Amino acid sequence: MTELPAIQPETPFKAGYVAIVGEPNVGKSTLMNALLGQKISIVTRKPQTTRQRVLGILTTPASQIIFLDTPGLLDPKYLLQETMVRSAQRALDDADVVLVLAESAASDLPDKVRVRLEPVATRKPLLLCLNKVDTSPRDQVLPVMARFVQSKLFKEVIPISALKRENLDDLLKTITRYLPDHPAFYPDDVVSAQPERFFVAEIIREKIFEQFQEEIPYSTAVEIREFKEREEGKTYISADIIVERNSQKGILIGKKGGALKTIGQSARKDIEEFVGRPVFLELFVKVGEKWRSKESWMKRLGYESEKGS
Repeated sequence: MTELPAIQPETPFKAGYVAIVGEPNVGKSTLMNALLGQKISIVTRKPQTTRQRVLGILTTPASQIIFLDTPGLLDPKYLLQETMVRSAQRALDDADVVLVLAESAASDLPDKVRVRLEPVATRKPLLLCLNKVDTSPRDQVLPVMARFVQSKLFKEVIPISALKRENLDDLLKTITRYLPDHPAFYPDDVVSAQPERFFVAEIIREKIFEQFQEEIPYSTAVEIREFKEREEGKTYISADIIVERNSQKGILIGKKGGALKTIGQSARKDIEEFVGRPVFLELFVKVGEKWRSKESWMKRLGYESEKGS
């Protein structure tokens, strides 16, 4: 009698939330964009660019990974930064897996990062990504990896380069191993659950970070006032750039409106690429005195601001 081949059980589908956390400017947004294969989070050379958690979804035949790009863990100096830290903490609480990003040259984690991670490690898997290995000799990276392995804080330590996309396949396989068995949360063609208005505001803010130095980028916020498709097919977008002082308003507008025009031209190009259709963009600069320290502005701009919420 011919034996029938044994029926192999199907591999269960895995799905879950993965928070990407770490200090400012370690490459969290660059990593999420690289993993998704497209730009979701804005990226600049300046620290503290990300202010809210940004959700990016990667769906494969075997899994759905919902990445949460978070603001950098820092010591807050004003209300906006407090909301940024709370946003990162909420991501830690909500995640199934926590992906901690540090630079490959780091000898240890800063106290402000470790103090938030140690309680989490008892409840969910922490994976450490040592980023920017392309900038450090291998004989320097290996001892750093060994120190972190010995710390017992992390389930795995994975060396990567987000910028060069090195070892990201191994990282994704490692993440997937720790995800729970669960059906997909989102349709497989969805890359983010956040609305177009959110990403348009982020693109405009990115251009401000690229164009201006010192305190100007950190003193600005973007509020989308109108976002509608006109009959001729061109999307009309009106946005206010909020600053804290009249002197900042003058700098942003520039001589004869030149600086604001440059921001608008650069932003419109990226927005059209993002939404896939022509855009008419109008920008205005308005003063919200000390907006970064006011609860009313936090709520108005959609930041997670209520303490204890």
